Amino acid sequence: MTSPDFRRWRVAILGSGQGTNARALCQAMQTGQVPAQLVLVLSDRSSCGLLSWAQSSGLPCESLPPGRESPPSPGSVCGPRESALLASLAAHRIDVLLLAGYMRLLSPAFLARFSRPTLNIHPSLLPAYPGLHAVERQWADGVHESGATVHLVDEGLDTGPVILQGRIRVRGEEGVAGLRSRIQQEVEHIIYPAALCMLLAGLPQST
Repeated sequence: MTSPDFRRWRVAILGSGQGTNARALCQAMQTGQVPAQLVLVLSDRSSCGLLSWAQSSGLPCESLPPGRESPPSPGSVCGPRESALLASLAAHRIDVLLLAGYMRLLSPAFLARFSRPTLNIHPSLLPAYPGLHAVERQWADGVHESGATVHLVDEGLDTGPVILQGRIRVRGEEGVAGLRSRIQQEVEHIIYPAALCMLLAGLPQST
């Protein structure tokens, strides 16, 4: 039986890839594991697995404007893409933004204007291996343990406060693709819904 607060929190997912974490998060919300509802899916790519999945699932989804943003400086205004993102989040009354394979940094101006929790998941045990190609770099270094980290987003590159981590032992024969798949299936799809629950439990009651 779901609690009276079920679906109270309004969540958006922003990503650039296939949407595997988005699917796991959506399932956790639909089954009542997470007391929230997914009301918006966004991507910076007009054609990607994430948007295809959202469309086929009947979820509201949007593609952000293409093109390159100018490098932001502290206190600057948001560029066209982030301005469109802010407008969509406001229109859908989003309480929490979840990054799931979003391959861009959010600018300080965006974070200051959105001013609501933003979570990200990264395929390493931060602070080790931040940034791009984290799985490839771990495999090349021959790590014996890997995993994923859910953290709050700040102005740095995977530097925000950690909410939750999960670990796996690297078997040694997986290869990069196999290790990436194990991290997703054995860690990310489990800890991201759990971390979102932890975050929501600490948010003030809505009015």
